[in-house]
Amino acid sequence: MAKRRIGILTSGGDCPGLNACIRGVAKASYELFDAEIVGIQDGYRGLIQGQWREMERGEFSGILTLGGTILGTARTPYRNMRVIEEDEVNKVEEMKKNYKKMKLDCLVTLGGNGTHKTANLLAQEGLNVIGLPKTIDNDIYGTDVTFGFHTALDIATDVVDRIHTTANSHGRIMVIEIMGNKAGWLTLYAGLAGGADIILLPEVPYQEKYVLEAIRRRQEDGKRFTIIAIAEGAKNAQEGAMKKKEFRASRAEMPFSGVSYRLAHDIENELGCETRVVVPGHIQRGGSPSAYDRVLSTRFGTYAAQLIRDEDYGKTVALRGTQVVANALEDIAGKTKLVPSDSELITAGRMIGVSFGDE
Repeated sequence: MAKRRIGILTSGGDCPGLNACIRGVAKASYELFDAEIVGIQDGYRGLIQGQWREMERGEFSGILTLGGTILGTARTPYRNMRVIEEDEVNKVEEMKKNYKKMKLDCLVTLGGNGTHKTANLLAQEGLNVIGLPKTIDNDIYGTDVTFGFHTALDIATDVVDRIHTTANSHGRIMVIEIMGNKAGWLTLYAGLAGGADIILLPEVPYQEKYVLEAIRRRQEDGKRFTIIAIAEGAKNAQEGAMKKKEFRASRAEMPFSGVSYRLAHDIENELGCETRVVVPGHIQRGGSPSAYDRVLSTRFGTYAAQLIRDEDYGKTVALRGTQVVANALEDIAGKTKLVPSDSELITAGRMIGVSFGDE
């Protein structure tokens, strides 16, 4: 079989499983055909600036359990890809030029929604591209699960678990801010898994009065504490009715560093309850991938190698049910998988007494 020269980059935020997925692509490619792997540094920025190197087989050993990414990553927003900025660089043309300079047969991109939009742009420009869906937000359209999500879920759940003991000891209201700006999958799963009493999601705008009522009910039932899991992108009802521009302006003027601090302030003011905020932040996306993510990343990476072997480009790998499949990049780029308001998980939560702040 003809030689395949493959470029690999990781773009956007890091997450557990990136190295495991890189390993899967490389090792399977070496087994399936005569492969050469080119590592592109710091995502699309490296592709634009021509920062790359040929990699050796040994570099893909010992990285299965390693967090982060051996290739480095950077955020290069899709909205700016066709914008000529002060440096006068035509980003799209530079990426195409460097693709040819590296003599690539295919470019493999590991990333989230923005990464996939740029991958689709490059595919439309005539490059051979394959996407791999990573994000702790689990919000990529067309796949049931993204790699990185389960590890972040384990970490976020552990935070909720640990907060229970201190909340109970001190009789406090604890507001735990979990990552997820547009999609609330991580908060929803971690909230349910950790036994949160109130779960607030970007997709379900909350009303403060219902949050306060849920806390009062627990106090009347003799509960010493309340655990609130809130997504960083959660909105109240007023914000939920705003247009995007109006919402951004409102958040810019908000006198708090985040929605969790605003909510904690309001709870203390209205109920006089001692309230604390916990923000695990980037801890949720760091460290070694879970066993689940190691396996999923390996499955995704090896499937990408099969697509390369078959010269089946313009695709992104996905999990549907128990099967790894491929979606057309053009079918998933620019779409976000949000938590539906009638989600079975939300229904299950309501049935066990969890408040979502909307009723």
